[in-house]
Amino acid sequence: MFRHTASLIIAASLLLSACGVAEEKTSENSTSAGESTTIQEEQSNSNPAETGEYGTSAPELSANDTTVTEEETESSGKVSTEEKVEKTYHMNENYYIKPNDDTSQSKVVLLTFDDGPKEEKMITSLIDTLDKHNAKAIFFVNGYRVKSHPELLKLIHERGQIVGNHAWDHEDLKKMSNAEAAKQVTDVQKIVKDTIGEEPQFFRPPFGSGNDALKAAVKKNGMLYMTWSNGSLDWDKSTKDKPEKVIQNVMDQLNPGSNILMHELPWTVEALDELLTKLEKKGYAFVDPRAIELEAR
Repeated sequence: MFRHTASLIIAASLLLSACGVAEEKTSENSTSAGESTTIQEEQSNSNPAETGEYGTSAPELSANDTTVTEEETESSGKVSTEEKVEKTYHMNENYYIKPNDDTSQSKVVLLTFDDGPKEEKMITSLIDTLDKHNAKAIFFVNGYRVKSHPELLKLIHERGQIVGNHAWDHEDLKKMSNAEAAKQVTDVQKIVKDTIGEEPQFFRPPFGSGNDALKAAVKKNGMLYMTWSNGSLDWDKSTKDKPEKVIQNVMDQLNPGSNILMHELPWTVEALDELLTKLEKKGYAFVDPRAIELEAR
């Protein structure tokens, strides 16, 4: 009887002990699950951009996902300089800019600057003045200058101005063979495209000197061939260091549609603001080169 009672007591003790262990393990498991949930919530609520760290619970991007994300980011932050402008003007055989119909203003001038890009200070000043007057201009560039200072070409483009082709060297293309002259054209197209991602749509030969073969090469490259109809003579020694002469020369030749030839020169930079102000007071507007058809008529 004693042995039977002792056995029952021992069995009961073992059962109670086992229950205590099970309860302790259950409590430990419950605590671990709670901590895990809290950690996951903290990782979920934390902003990686603020903490500088990414939680291990965040989903990993595949290689393809990473590429798409980078492309989307680049695309969203990129400002396009290729604004679509309706073609409302054309150039006639005398290089004047004319409206296509009565809905467009006839009292306009085309602003152009040749022989660059030369110096950042002058280019910046010219463009600052153009911006002040809400004006666009064509900067006709030489290839050899672009090769020396591609950053200046980028500056012109990024500031929203228009790049034109002025041949690789500033030499008389009419004195070259047709093949040599054509290469002067195509080499500039290539270096400009490589530098800013766009080819010029306007061509002006150095000295205004060309022939039918050159015009054909220009047309083949999708450009409008032009010289000018209003020369500022800013390049001439009679005008050197005389901004007032630059202004007077332009105003003396002024007509609706004037295609004004200027250069990247210190006295032209100094004259530009007053010149544009005078033109505005006479009721003239500044035609956007992108509004000009690429076929003369």
